[in-house]
Amino acid sequence: MISSDSPFREFLTELASQSQIALDTEADSLHCYFEKLCLVQIGWPGKLQLLDPLAKLPLPDFFEALRGKRLIFHDADYDLRLLRRSGEFPDDHIFDTMLAAKLCGESQLGLAALIKKYFDVELSKASRKANWGQRPLSNQMVEYALNDVRYLVDLADIFEERLEELGRNEWFLQSRDRMIKATREVKQRDEELLWRISGYIKLPPRAWVVLRAMWQWRDAEARRWDKPPFYIMSHEEMLQIADLVAQGKKWKAPKFSQDRATRFQEVLEKALTIPEEEWPQEIIAVRVSITKKEADSFRKLKELRDRKAHELGLDPSIIASKAALEAIAKNVNAPALLTWQREVLGI
Repeated sequence: MISSDSPFREFLTELASQSQIALDTEADSLHCYFEKLCLVQIGWPGKLQLLDPLAKLPLPDFFEALRGKRLIFHDADYDLRLLRRSGEFPDDHIFDTMLAAKLCGESQLGLAALIKKYFDVELSKASRKANWGQRPLSNQMVEYALNDVRYLVDLADIFEERLEELGRNEWFLQSRDRMIKATREVKQRDEELLWRISGYIKLPPRAWVVLRAMWQWRDAEARRWDKPPFYIMSHEEMLQIADLVAQGKKWKAPKFSQDRATRFQEVLEKALTIPEEEWPQEIIAVRVSITKKEADSFRKLKELRDRKAHELGLDPSIIASKAALEAIAKNVNAPALLTWQREVLGI
């Protein structure tokens, strides 16, 4: 693994002669609150390498060295978002083997499944939830990381040839460009929705104010200690305690340190003093009425989509999602479909 400047510069020189590069990343979101890029895996025929971003390597220089090359990922969405935090990552020539597999009609899209199918190699999943921020990496973790790029170039060649045979290259390019555009958008957190975890709706309104306070406290604790929120308290514990506290019943405290337990108790007590007019309100979904004509149009579009998907050997959602069909049923010119999707559906 490259973790110092001199080997890094030598590697960039070696990389310069390559036209296509397989890439993958590892982060530590299962072990830290503030997710970090912990590892970059790079591969091309005859070469596999790991870069250590935690060693403060100048990743923008690496990104610049990648410019103009075909960059191969499997399920690029997350990787691109993660890499962009470290600089201007070049995304003009991305080949995503998962996206290509979808458009070729593959039923199993995971990298391990595709490698098993095309190379008859069984990849270990033992390090899937490993802490990639730890150093040194174990031999098992290194092997797992390298395997993520070991077969990508060959897999990309297989799917590129199949897309050509099926006449779906343009489908791929349009779908890829939409994916890349989406990864450039920054997702905003809605603080009023975050605390509304699965199961909250079954609690009485008084418990909601307690649950919201607990959520905010847990998030602050997680930030303070740079640990994932579930390390502090599980969703199940939060729901149970919120319900009991709101009813004035006894509750069993999680295994906290004395200081944390004191802070937690203070949060609960304060939540119970919040007046009813300041309690969270139920979010009532706005029901969009549809006309009989629109309902009929949606049904016909869905039947058409499903028929075309069967003919083409594709998952129907690849041709058009339910939401896209609903939008088109309301307005045929709605920007819900790519050009190739409209052509398949004849609209």
